[in-house]
Amino acid sequence: MHRPQVYLTRLFSREGIDLLKETCEVEINPEDRPLSREELLAKVKNKDGVIGMLTDRIDAEFFDTANALRGYANLAVGFDNIDVPEATRRRIPVSNTPGVLSIATAELAWALLFAVARRIVETDKIMRSGTWPGGGPLQYIGADVTGKTLGILGAGRIGTAMGLMSKGFRMRLLYTNFSCKENETLKAELGARLVSLEQLLRESDYISIHSPLTPATRHLFTAEAFARMKPTAILINTARGPIIKEDDLVAALGSRTIAGAGLDVYEFEPKMAKGLAELDNAVVIPHIGSATSSSRGGMSLLAARNLLAMLEGRKPESCLNPEIYTQ
Repeated sequence: MHRPQVYLTRLFSREGIDLLKETCEVEINPEDRPLSREELLAKVKNKDGVIGMLTDRIDAEFFDTANALRGYANLAVGFDNIDVPEATRRRIPVSNTPGVLSIATAELAWALLFAVARRIVETDKIMRSGTWPGGGPLQYIGADVTGKTLGILGAGRIGTAMGLMSKGFRMRLLYTNFSCKENETLKAELGARLVSLEQLLRESDYISIHSPLTPATRHLFTAEAFARMKPTAILINTARGPIIKEDDLVAALGSRTIAGAGLDVYEFEPKMAKGLAELDNAVVIPHIGSATSSSRGGMSLLAARNLLAMLEGRKPESCLNPEIYTQ
């Protein structure tokens, strides 16, 4: 009996790999790095299924090369790396892994918020350098969190989770959704208000980005947006890097147009904009929003279940083009 041939573009948590190996022949990129374009295309030839990441461009050229492909699963909630209309045109199902990483990513956004607000990374460096002379009343004064206004850009699963976590800090909660739909959970639990982007920028002490990357959100935060924010405001991004025009952010942080930023994602990932690494009011970490054992294990299992469903001709749990199953 033919066992489906599956390729994984990166090694991920064992839970999903073990599930795939029960019925499939599985080949895995053995190196902890993204494949080059040439390597990716060479590896997906004659594969029945592929599981990849945001660093893998899944487009017409990919589908042309993956001539036996019956399904592609993204190990990520984001999917701007996939040409979904092209996959749909070819009747190839594609999927992502939403939900299982919401809490982990929301917690990471809070970690960044506090790290920037209380200058954790900056002061950690001072202690490690051995140059701290002892405490003083005007040293390393940070920003308050309790009672301040939190603005959430994109109140989906992760944005909602982050908003609910603000309850213990008695924060005023604002949010904006490009769908203009009210978030009944945040409204009922916290009295959150759906506002325009303009009002969110103007009134928020902290803004946390949780929107997908779309043509409407690409470079949503530029010099113009930073100028409309409070000079004491702090920006957090655990969503997608290109939502922020990074050169403009570096300029805004350097001139103190805004007070600080905490970033888990970058416009030209894995590279950062020139000058960002030298800024004391920026906390920068390497895209670890979902990096907890339960979250990564859940993503692994969901991606594997999605791909197995595709290989069996069934609609996967988190299908990005479900219409191919009804046409």
